[in-house]
Amino acid sequence: MDLGETSMMAAVLGAVEDAAPVDAVEAITRELARGLEARSASFLIADLGGRALVRLTYVPQEHPAGAGRRRGAEVATVLPFDGGPTEQALRTQTPQVLDGDDGWTVWAPVTERGEAIGLLELVLPEEPDPRAVREIGRIAHLLGFVVIANRRHTDLFEWGQRTTPFNLSAEIQRRLLPGAFTCEAGAFTLSGWLEPAASIGGDTFDYSLARDLLHFSVTDAMGHGVASALTATLGVGSLRNTRRLGRGLVEQAEVASAAVAEHASAASTFITAVLGRIDLVHGVCTLINAGHLPPLLVRDGRVEQVRLPRDIPLGMLPDTTFTSGELRLSAGDRLVIVTDGARERRAAKLDLPAELLQVAGLHPREATRALADAVLQVTGPVLADDATLLIIDWYGEHGQRRRTSAGADTARASGPLAG
Repeated sequence: MDLGETSMMAAVLGAVEDAAPVDAVEAITRELARGLEARSASFLIADLGGRALVRLTYVPQEHPAGAGRRRGAEVATVLPFDGGPTEQALRTQTPQVLDGDDGWTVWAPVTERGEAIGLLELVLPEEPDPRAVREIGRIAHLLGFVVIANRRHTDLFEWGQRTTPFNLSAEIQRRLLPGAFTCEAGAFTLSGWLEPAASIGGDTFDYSLARDLLHFSVTDAMGHGVASALTATLGVGSLRNTRRLGRGLVEQAEVASAAVAEHASAASTFITAVLGRIDLVHGVCTLINAGHLPPLLVRDGRVEQVRLPRDIPLGMLPDTTFTSGELRLSAGDRLVIVTDGARERRAAKLDLPAELLQVAGLHPREATRALADAVLQVTGPVLADDATLLIIDWYGEHGQRRRTSAGADTARASGPLAG
């Protein structure tokens, strides 16, 4: 990085800190347009449905907003994926450059540890050379941290991402999910996805990375709506609490089960769950199956169920004890955990093992979306139950460094869509 780039990044950070959180992105794009002599600069944020980008703009009330949702002076315009350069940029995690009537447009991924936050869009008067494209990519990476930092202080980004309105149960469920759905580390890549039912079905997934351990869970609370979301809150809250206290996997399950049994508002309320922990040094995955669908292992072109002791769901009976099982991972393995919304009722028509083999070459970020699309294709657009998927790709060699470019390991990225 030369002094010119350093100076620009310093100017960008200064502009961001001087601006209010709702103006942070506008401040950074104004500074970029000035520093790069761009005709325009915009941020396109990925919507929560995973199938579009959203352009957020500020349009004073006295001016017409044009197309898009409006909240006061804020306007959100949805740009559905169509296989074009914006989708290709996110999918491959490489900038796309296109000549157009207004100049040369660059779309650079805004990504942090494999989590695709959106795109930086620049319109330049001349074709950028490879060095300029690399510089734009680094600035887009910086923009990702700006969004992560400023969204803590405002609802603007969350509002823009919600291309469909949330009800109360969806709002509760959203707060139970991790802040990032994707995480790339040296030894693994993880991505989760939740396709909600019309009446929220109480699904969650979660993960947390320690120095030498990866903790993860997939849970499915009994019932639908607010009651189910509240039960899920008990389960996830308990699991996080015991995990943060440093307790083992069995104790996490037992404490969560006791909490659901004691505090759930209705009798016979329970949560099915798969709880897991990977020893990143030795590649040993410890798992508990609490009345849930067995995890699936994709290895050497085959899909098989992981054989585990099968315990009863969390909260079904007081004073329940749980038994864990172990799986030794090999480099190239893919571990997949789903909820019954992806396997039962109309979704049972889906040949999930075949679909898993079909998406084996995709980054977990795209694989989860592709599997969710496959579920919707056989069930129709309205699910009877939440469908949740968690995929973990194992590479081994804990401590190895990722080979990153602007927030993503491009060697792990999905290939481009067929033209």
